[in-house]
Amino acid sequence: MKRNQVVYPGSFDPITMGHVDIIKRLSKSFDRVVVLVANNEQKSFMFTAEERKALILKALKSTPNVKVDIHAGLTTDYMKVKKIDKIVRGLRAVVDFEYEMTMANINRKLAPNIETLLVFASPEYYYVSSRGVKEVAMNRGSLKDLVPDVVKKALNEKIKKLKKD
Repeated sequence: MKRNQVVYPGSFDPITMGHVDIIKRLSKSFDRVVVLVANNEQKSFMFTAEERKALILKALKSTPNVKVDIHAGLTTDYMKVKKIDKIVRGLRAVVDFEYEMTMANINRKLAPNIETLLVFASPEYYYVSSRGVKEVAMNRGSLKDLVPDVVKKALNEKIKKLKKD
């Protein structure tokens, strides 16, 4: 029997409560949700791909049908190898729509059999972004309801280390 799977790609640097919300909602509709952590050497990340994977696994330990993988390269290439034909992209606000529509069309050109599904963030997370979370953390603001507890701890440790260097 073919598994009903979906890939949710992103940098997740770090995973936020908005990401967690989308993943948990997806886990109710799909047999397996593959959270695909981008490993792009040309971008700079606060956390390594392995650290991001570990944080996601810890944040979602109570969601058994979630798999976390790391991939460098095109998401469509990963999906072809894994034989998964659905990709999910999250939308926080209208400003995300144009970018996500462009990515969906590029993916369709690269792999016509892969369907992109857009999932809206829950209203309480519309404003939450990884970039915003890092800025709040760097300036010692409250991370309450922005990231899972395991991420709060990791962010605080990472920032202490960065400020020492």
